[in-house]
Amino acid sequence: MISALFQYQFLQNALAAGLLSSIVCGIIGVIVIEKKLVMLSGGIAHTSYGGVGLGYLLGFEPILGAFLFAVGGALAIGKISRRKTTHSDVVIGLFWSFGMALGILFVALTPGYPPDMTSYLFGNILSVTRGDLLLMACLTVLVLAAVAVFYDTWKAYLFDEEFAAVTGVNTERLNYLLLVLVAMTVVVLIRVVGIILVLALLTAPAAVAGLLTNSFGRRICYSIFFGAVFCLAGLWLSYTLNIASGACIVILSAVSYLIVYGLRGREQGRVS
Repeated sequence: MISALFQYQFLQNALAAGLLSSIVCGIIGVIVIEKKLVMLSGGIAHTSYGGVGLGYLLGFEPILGAFLFAVGGALAIGKISRRKTTHSDVVIGLFWSFGMALGILFVALTPGYPPDMTSYLFGNILSVTRGDLLLMACLTVLVLAAVAVFYDTWKAYLFDEEFAAVTGVNTERLNYLLLVLVAMTVVVLIRVVGIILVLALLTAPAAVAGLLTNSFGRRICYSIFFGAVFCLAGLWLSYTLNIASGACIVILSAVSYLIVYGLRGREQGRVS
């Protein structure tokens, strides 16, 4: 595969996509797990499917539609969920289903032969284009900058939201910013593992890192490393065995977490 990497543009694009994905899922995954926003992230991911369908219907790039729907859905979920009269899980479930239903409707209304939605639903890192890479790179830089600039604020926000508010942090704005960052991360991961499997890559590297250290900074670094390993190993397997890339990456991520979890459990059992 190494020799083929220098020959084929699609492999170079796939490698770059895997590295970009590992950065965003490593950073945002740690925050998502710490704030218990895993299901909300799933709701945002599935809402974005409506934008994919709209892109096909109106003739513009589907990934841009996914970005618009993901960000809009994230802000709407956040706004409605903050009302104490509404259960957040109900809101997430409704947006989850509504986005998927819109996507199906828009695709059905698209003139001509129905488009193949497999790569958007289940991912295909080998089909990433230069345009996809440009969007992924821009979103990755924005996510990285947002976390780096407010690094100490994020630490306070994750440690104790009430304490952060007392110290002068506008936690409401930070919460909305987090939702937008999650939406951006989802869009980056869609072309790699797809809408259906995005939760696994978003959470697995961060979950493995959380088993190894409690430090916020080290968890991010470990999570990025594990994300890169899962993406690159999954890319190699999918290319070598000619099987779905998204499934390979997710299976490796899940199996790795279970192995580390089991080893940690045995180690703690011996200590006790």
